[in-house]
Amino acid sequence: MATELEFNPFDPAFNADPYATYHRLRAEDPVHQTPMGLWILTRYDDVATVLRDGRFGRAGFDVLIRSRFGENSFDQSMLFRDPPDHTRLRALVSKAFTPRVVEEMRAKIQKTVDDLLDQVRDAHAMDLISDLAYPLPISVISELLGVPAKDRDLFRGWSADIARSLDAISLPTDPEVVERGNAARRALAGYFRTLVAERRRRPQRDLLSELIAVEEQGDKLSEEELMATILLLFVAGHETTVNLIGNGTLALLRHPDQLQALRRSPALIGSAIEELLRYDAPVQRSGRMPNTDVELGGKTIPKGALVLGLIGAANRDPAHFAEPDRLDITRADNRHLAFGWGIHFCLGAPLARAEAQAAIGTIARRLPELALATPKPEWREASALRGLKALPVTF
Repeated sequence: MATELEFNPFDPAFNADPYATYHRLRAEDPVHQTPMGLWILTRYDDVATVLRDGRFGRAGFDVLIRSRFGENSFDQSMLFRDPPDHTRLRALVSKAFTPRVVEEMRAKIQKTVDDLLDQVRDAHAMDLISDLAYPLPISVISELLGVPAKDRDLFRGWSADIARSLDAISLPTDPEVVERGNAARRALAGYFRTLVAERRRRPQRDLLSELIAVEEQGDKLSEEELMATILLLFVAGHETTVNLIGNGTLALLRHPDQLQALRRSPALIGSAIEELLRYDAPVQRSGRMPNTDVELGGKTIPKGALVLGLIGAANRDPAHFAEPDRLDITRADNRHLAFGWGIHFCLGAPLARAEAQAAIGTIARRLPELALATPKPEWREASALRGLKALPVTF
C-alpha cells in the first residue's frame, strides 16, 4: 500500500535523502498544498516562474519573519526585499563579488586550500567539513569584510544555529531552535557592531569600511540595513559554500567513476562543480509570496500565500535533465537553479564557484586514495540549507 503523499522535511529519512519525495510530489501533485496551506512546487518550470516572475515577491515576508523570530530579525536585508529597496541594497555590495574581483582572489583561495590540506597531510585522515569545507569560505568572507583572523573561530556555532533556524521562516520549528538562532544572531550582531565602531574610527581597505562609508552618506543605507547586510553577507558568504564542498565531495566519493574522470581530466572542474550544484544543491528551496492570484498547474495560488519553490526538486526534473538522478560531470547545457534565478540570483555565485573549484579540484589532484571513513555521514537537521555535520575521510 502506498504511503500518504506529504512534504515532511522533519522526517529523518527525508533529511538523509529528499529526492525520492521530490520525485513523487512532482509526479503525483506538482503544485501541492500542505494541510497548513503552504504551497510546494517541484517542477523546474514552476520553480523558475516563482524565482523570476514579478507576480511573486518578498512583500509580506517582513511580517512573517517578525512573527516567527520577533524583533530580533533580519527582514531588512536585501534577501527579503523587493525593488526598489532590493535594487538599491544589492548595488551597494555587488562590486565586491564581480567575476573580475573573484579572479583576482583565485591565487589566495588556492593557497588557503593548500595550506589547510598541508595541516592534515601527515594524519592521512580528516573531517572534510571542519578541516577544509568550513575554514576555507570563512577565511575568504572574513578577509573580504575585514574580520581579523584571530576572531574567526568564534563564528562556527553561531552560523550553524542561524542556518538551522532559517527553516522556521516557512515551517513550524522547535521554539528552542528559533531561540538558539536568535541568540546566535544577537551574538553575531554584537560582534559586528563592535567591529563597525572600530572601522568608523579607523577605516581600512575592506568591504565593511566601504559599507560604513555609504551608510554615513545618509540616504542610501540605514543603520538597520547596514547591520542586516553585513550579517547576510557573512552567513550567506560561507554557509552555503561549506555545503557545496561537503555535498559535492560526498557525491564524488559515492560515484568513483566520476571522481576518476575528474582526476583524468582536471579541466572538467568547472563542469563538475555545476553538476554537483545541480545534483545535491546547498540551498534546497526558496520562498515567495504572490502579489496577485496566480494559476499554476490548474490550481489557483491566492495572493499572499507562502510558496516554496523546491530547487532541489527542480534540479532533478526529467523534463529538463536527462537521467536526472545520474551524476555526470560532463553534463552539457546544465541550467540548474542552485543559485536561484531572477533579481535574487546569488550575488556570491562567482566566489562560491571559485572556492569549490579550488577545494574539490585540489582534493582530486592531491588525494588519490581519498575514501569515506563512514558508510552513513550524518546530515544537519536544517532542510532549507542542506549540508553535512561531518564528513570523515581517509587518504
